[in-house]
Amino acid sequence: MKKLLTTIALVGVMFFGSNVANAQAQKYLNIGGAGTGFYGSIEFPVSSVITVAPQFSTNYNFNTLVIAGKANFYLDEVFELDSSWDVYAGANLGWRVETGNDGVNFGLQVGARWFWDDKWGVNAEVGGGTGVLGGVGVTMKM
Repeated sequence: MKKLLTTIALVGVMFFGSNVANAQAQKYLNIGGAGTGFYGSIEFPVSSVITVAPQFSTNYNFNTLVIAGKANFYLDEVFELDSSWDVYAGANLGWRVETGNDGVNFGLQVGARWFWDDKWGVNAEVGGGTGVLGGVGVTMKM
């Protein structure tokens, strides 16, 4: 039991310490629209440059729903961007619920964010695959 608690404490220190040391990957709420519908996600940092997120999207008729998990890798340091910008690439995997066309979806995405203040920004993402296709929206740092 002592080893388990020590391991959990070390993982917690690494998790929270990495987020404080390098704030690229943070907790974000993303909401927006694409040409065919709406999307929303909440990103959680797993390291200073990686986030994971549950995401949902639906079309304007609400007859298609995609529930997916996403992972993004942040490239801010690679491109030497200032703190108002985020650039990322990632992958997603989930389930699409659509009349007569239910199934697994997989895709890749690239995106960017620009923050106009300490909490709010605009995001744009493009993707390919069978479910999560990106869009344009707002981001709130949580």
